[in-house]
Amino acid sequence: MLTPVQEEIIQATAPVVAEHLDEITQHFYPLMFERYPQVKPLFNQAHQQNGGQPRALAGMILAYVQLRHSPQKALETLQIVVNKHVALDIQPDQYPIVGECLMAAIGEVLGDAVTPEVADAWSALYQELADLLIGLEKQRYQAFEQEPGGWRGARRFRIAKTHQESCVIRSFILEPEDGGQVAAHLPGQYIGVKLTINGQPVYRHYSLSDVPNGRSYRLSIKREAQGVASRFFHDQLSVGDTIELLPPAGELTLAGGKEPLMLISGGVGQTPLLPIAKQALEQGRKVIYLHAALDAEHHAFVDAVEELRSTYPKLLDTVTLYENEAGGDHQGRIDESLLAHYLPPQAHCYFVGPHGFMALVNQELERLGVPASKRHFEHFGPAEALSAA
Repeated sequence: MLTPVQEEIIQATAPVVAEHLDEITQHFYPLMFERYPQVKPLFNQAHQQNGGQPRALAGMILAYVQLRHSPQKALETLQIVVNKHVALDIQPDQYPIVGECLMAAIGEVLGDAVTPEVADAWSALYQELADLLIGLEKQRYQAFEQEPGGWRGARRFRIAKTHQESCVIRSFILEPEDGGQVAAHLPGQYIGVKLTINGQPVYRHYSLSDVPNGRSYRLSIKREAQGVASRFFHDQLSVGDTIELLPPAGELTLAGGKEPLMLISGGVGQTPLLPIAKQALEQGRKVIYLHAALDAEHHAFVDAVEELRSTYPKLLDTVTLYENEAGGDHQGRIDESLLAHYLPPQAHCYFVGPHGFMALVNQELERLGVPASKRHFEHFGPAEALSAA
């Protein structure tokens, strides 16, 4: 707990730290990777290069400084971080590494402005945040381990089957190597994956693209031309190979109630939305399923969605938008008029896809009067403000 003097120092210096926070985080990651190379595999280097990870860290720190005196709001804000950490199996002994390197980066950027008293105050603030996250993550680890089919740490799964969903997306059905039960996840959640590529550990998060069944998990992965992990899945792994999985996590889950849903996906953004659609339809809720793809070759899950439409003809309406060719229900890109045409009154709207796609959809839904409480989205990577696009 911070002392009254430390509280005053934090309030007085927070504007200066906020002003230089991007620069601080840009110093922080190279410094940490140099001092502690063992933590580097936990971070997707593509997100380092495009600035997504540093911006996410900066945003989290600023949010905590602003919300720490509102415990409930702070807990809600930190759930995104907790979910990412749980799916990476982050442990308490890794927090001092971050604290040491973060304070060193602050010192590098702010120089003589970081007096011993200022350093102590910000170190205490970081420790307060670390203790909170460690406690929340411990609760999640223990709860998942106690679920039927749950586990602690990494668990080895075997690729039982694969299926090509589109020219760039392939599904992998994963069954536990030990033959045991598989813990249920919530539709819309993702799972942590630990791979070994060229002798080095590589961690990634992938959406679980089907509803739970107690026997297996399904990952549907787009092959990215520069993607280290996705190319490994597509080019190196096959039926019979094994990988390690970490606990499922994620907050993009079905909202309660009876309101209709509008699910809006771009490309591989279908992966968390398809299981949400199945869950909602099983509950008797109306679903508008709007998917945007480059063309028919890039359109995944066509048969699965058609099967749902046949099973729930009165509840499910599907809309396909192809950017590069005719053949879908519409051609071009999503805009306000298209959303307005299909948007049901009082609908909860879920949208997942590339950052620019989500920023556009979020903006247009806001213009159409959809409140923030009914606009649900998730980033494939570090969370960033959609207004940044």
